[in-house]
Amino acid sequence: MNPQKIALLTDSCADIPAELCRQYDIFVLPLRLLFSDGEYLDGQTITADEVYERLPHEIPTTSLPAGQSVEQIFDQMIAAGYEKVLAVHLSAGLSGTYNLVRLMGEDCEALEVRAFDSVSGSLGIGLTLIQAARMIEQGCTWEQLLQAVPQMLAGTKVFFCVDTLEYLQKGGRIGKITAVAGSLLQIKPIITFAPTGELINVAKGRGRKAALDKLMALFRESCPKDGDFLAAVVDGGIPEEGDALRDQLMPTLPDGTEVIRGQIDCTLGTYVGPHLLGAGFQVIPDWRVL
Repeated sequence: MNPQKIALLTDSCADIPAELCRQYDIFVLPLRLLFSDGEYLDGQTITADEVYERLPHEIPTTSLPAGQSVEQIFDQMIAAGYEKVLAVHLSAGLSGTYNLVRLMGEDCEALEVRAFDSVSGSLGIGLTLIQAARMIEQGCTWEQLLQAVPQMLAGTKVFFCVDTLEYLQKGGRIGKITAVAGSLLQIKPIITFAPTGELINVAKGRGRKAALDKLMALFRESCPKDGDFLAAVVDGGIPEEGDALRDQLMPTLPDGTEVIRGQIDCTLGTYVGPHLLGAGFQVIPDWRVL
């Protein structure tokens, strides 16, 4: 436990590598998936690869974490000696997880809980928790952290290349994404998060290579021209292609830029389907001046 007694909480859609969760003692709430044969906990009782195997036959219903799970995690934090909780969750435009934790945190007298809507997903959330953990290690106070988090969220951008809009349409998570006609022409959409937290279509490419070239161009155009930032690459069941995307991006980044490598969780995998590739970044704020 850190001297500031600040616990870090997120959900399974943050896609933080397990070794980093252990290193920084990040608590993770699993979202739930309901198939015809029962309920599964994202990342705990079912894996994303297992979800992809099932998707052609059945698209599960997804649900926010159970209230009991939130209570149990709060109890674990209290038992460990934490007094404050910084919680950052999947975009409220896609899930009610943020509001659940916010409301339950207000009722938890033993902890001071501050919950934030990431207005993002995957490592767009995870980067915030990783940076927050490092700031706490460096002596960042609770007050400084609460001022830094909105800056981190505002300085975050993620882009995803998906094979098809089929799963987003069927799952009702499509937001303002326009239908992309021409599946026979292999049109691949590039999506990101709108300021409202919904997913929107920002570009498209004819064929996988053209779409990935567009994704990398959007990433480079959006990256800050000065200052430090963390980068991230994520894949949906295609780790070799994810590694290749990371290797292609690395030469375009400033020397010393860290790239966090992750895999899409079960819940987001259900929304977008298999074979996703994504890249994003988050600006590192100077919390010492806050």
